[in-house]
Amino acid sequence: MDTNKYFFAVDLGATSGRTIIGSLKNDKILLEEVTRFPNNLIEQGGHFYWDIFALYFEIIKGLKEVARRGLEITSIGIDTWGVDFVFIGDDGAILRNPRAYRDPVTFDAMDDYLKNVMGKKEVYDVTGIQLMNFNSIFQLYAMRRERNSALEHARKILFMPDALSWMLTGNEICEYTIASTSELLDPCTKELDERLLASIGLNREKFGKMVNPGTMIGTLTEEVQRMTGLGAIPVYAVGGHDTASAVAAVPAKDEKFAYLSSGTWSLMGIEVKDAIINDVSYERNFTNEGGIEGTTRFLKNICGMWLYERCRKEWPEEVQKLSHPELQGSAMQVEAFRSIINPDDAMFANPSSMIGAIQQYCKDTEQQVPETPAEICRCIFDSLALRYKQVFGYLEEMASFPIDVLHIIGGGSLNKYLNQFTANATGVTVLAGPQEGTALGNIMVQAKAVGDVSDIWEMRRIIANSVELVRYEPQDQVAWDQAFDKYLQITKQ
Repeated sequence: MDTNKYFFAVDLGATSGRTIIGSLKNDKILLEEVTRFPNNLIEQGGHFYWDIFALYFEIIKGLKEVARRGLEITSIGIDTWGVDFVFIGDDGAILRNPRAYRDPVTFDAMDDYLKNVMGKKEVYDVTGIQLMNFNSIFQLYAMRRERNSALEHARKILFMPDALSWMLTGNEICEYTIASTSELLDPCTKELDERLLASIGLNREKFGKMVNPGTMIGTLTEEVQRMTGLGAIPVYAVGGHDTASAVAAVPAKDEKFAYLSSGTWSLMGIEVKDAIINDVSYERNFTNEGGIEGTTRFLKNICGMWLYERCRKEWPEEVQKLSHPELQGSAMQVEAFRSIINPDDAMFANPSSMIGAIQQYCKDTEQQVPETPAEICRCIFDSLALRYKQVFGYLEEMASFPIDVLHIIGGGSLNKYLNQFTANATGVTVLAGPQEGTALGNIMVQAKAVGDVSDIWEMRRIIANSVELVRYEPQDQVAWDQAFDKYLQITKQ
């Protein structure tokens, strides 16, 4: 398939961002990174913020580079992390840099809301969303509670990818997949729930029109055209939530798969037609988020390589200079399962010292305390794989179909040790790749929007034809089953 079209993807994560161009040729998708840049948290006045103008600047910079190369791009799509949002004032200006989901103001907001406003089960029955303190509803509740001046004067509230699309086009929308992360959306009606909005002093008019992935938002404003040297390029809503774009890129052959989007966060789930909201999903705190073509991503958030990334920053400079394969290879020489943690324990959310938190957890559970970087790394990898086994087992119980394979996508798909551990723990074939799942999904939705691919399965077929997948088969099942028994005993303490 040669379309001679170039699609421009903006892929923003919680630590870095990229602009990428993609094209479809010879029944394959080709990607080229245009720019890469940091996404820095700003700490000021006891709060954490994102620099929305710096992100906008980097998008403009990427578009300028495309123009400099003389490439005629067909369209633009933006995806970001979930839950965070931007306030727009009556004068059409951004009122303040947006708060980051790790802001400490949310730490007690969820418990306060669930105690004094609406019960946990009641909220879950409407949204089907995993209750986490940083979900948009609790951020907004915390801001209302502190009489946040930006919230009080906001005309519109735009989720992060929608805010950046607004900065490019001037049009205000509310893209379905990103809105689904807020814990304000009813997955049955596919709209923001009026009662939940009212519970935090808001109404539906505060948000843009709900649109699905593949909807044209608008074209670049004359201002952006002048700055970049481009014409009136269309901007499309893609899977605005990066995980929605990533799951759209899972190179599955049929629906009998589970996925693990592996990065700072690990998100493990299945793709289903309708939301799964029942007593079991509630008890296990699973979430139902919007997907491509009206699907639902039934999944659970797991604290992923955040643990490893934080420890790496604390280790001495000589350890930080080691490559990931060198450090992780040394961890493979450490005795397996000597120290196990629950990666999702609250003490690992944002401790002042991640190393100290891991060591304290092991002390509290009367285990050997990991001391060296290799021992700590092995503890993290063993524990993540065992947590994956637990969540995978839940998915097998709740899925209406047998799960034949686990696809690992994202940056973690390159981690051969953790991938093998995951196959060992879950007892299922693991296929690792693509690493660039989010960008692939973003671009493929744009291609579908302009008619170059027909549906999600053609998207996935082309992606599977374009990337090399690495297969991992289960090993050492008895040892991993015994370790899982230990994990269950430790994590119940």
